[in-house]
Amino acid sequence: MAVVKIVELVGESKKSWEDAVQSALTEAVHSIRHISGVEVLNWTGDVDESGKIIEYKADVQIAFRVEPENN
Repeated sequence: MAVVKIVELVGESKKSWEDAVQSALTEAVHSIRHISGVEVLNWTGDVDESGKIIEYKADVQIAFRVEPENN
């Protein structure tokens, strides 16, 4: 029987929100196997004094299958 787990991460980027999502996913693949999906929960950003976005942030949930252990 397959089980799906969810982890929540925040990706950051100087380029775009989409790049922030990819940043979180790229980091996740280093330690999580069998990733099956991503859901964006929230978009945020840091703004400088002139009103320009200087950093994009994406709060995401990453879903992955947990393989059953063979006993």
